[in-house]
Amino acid sequence: MSAFADALADAGGAAAPRERAGQLRTLLERELDRGAAELAKPRSGYGDPLAVAVAAVPGTGLLAVAPVPASLRADPYKVDERAWLVVAALAGALVVAGGRPLSAGAFEGGRLLLRAPGDDAELAALAFDEYVADVNRVRARALAVPGAVLEPAAGDLRDPIGARHPLRIAEALAALGANPADPAAADANEDAVLAALGPDAHQATRPHDDPDPARRVARRILQRLAGMGKWGGYHTEFSHLARGFAGNDRALADDVGERLVKSGLLLEKPSVGQRHVFLNPRRAGEIYALIDDGAVPPGLDL
Repeated sequence: MSAFADALADAGGAAAPRERAGQLRTLLERELDRGAAELAKPRSGYGDPLAVAVAAVPGTGLLAVAPVPASLRADPYKVDERAWLVVAALAGALVVAGGRPLSAGAFEGGRLLLRAPGDDAELAALAFDEYVADVNRVRARALAVPGAVLEPAAGDLRDPIGARHPLRIAEALAALGANPADPAAADANEDAVLAALGPDAHQATRPHDDPDPARRVARRILQRLAGMGKWGGYHTEFSHLARGFAGNDRALADDVGERLVKSGLLLEKPSVGQRHVFLNPRRAGEIYALIDDGAVPPGLDL
């Protein structure tokens, strides 16, 4: 066990007295640094599982911290897939144990802090352990800690930036009873997630009316991926880009998908036996301009 886990157990776990909070907070910061270093390895937490911490704070709700940058609130591309799936498991656990909506902030050392309604930290910890168990090449566990350990970081919690931020997708998946740390869950529950989230400004656009066939297909593909928050946290099989298209448009969708990859609007994620793609968050402005207005960016040959 880590020094933090040992000290937490010695102090009485989630019921530890407030006077131990400072010591535990310092040790937790070190534990999160260790977890971040573990997530940078090809296999994480195999010697000692990396930890997330969950606490119930009266008047605030459930707080949880993960060993990833707090900047994920604005830019989900800040972390790789395995780190994201740890966050997705934690987000889902908070929803199961408490509810919605999630908000995010920063803990000591610039680590991601999440908040949800609720007061059952033990249930959140159990839900996290269940969700994260099947994440490839990661061993992680949740520890319930005293509220006083996380409470000082709760002063600046905000919504994730973007109506389709992957945290919102994870939140919706958990509310639907799916495991948000399962990479296949978003595709399997696409219609239900979109219905749960409702339309945003970019989903109200009607690319179907575009008279140019290739541009129409490109806009529809990008709109669907944006609607599902496929900005790096979640991704989709390349073969799924043609979903919803019929006849000649299906073959055209495959061709347009290749062109979107070549242009850099879609990025590829290496995967065993499959091609997976996601939207390039660095080009979000160009992607939304194409979805909303049909403005084809430089480098995209349609």
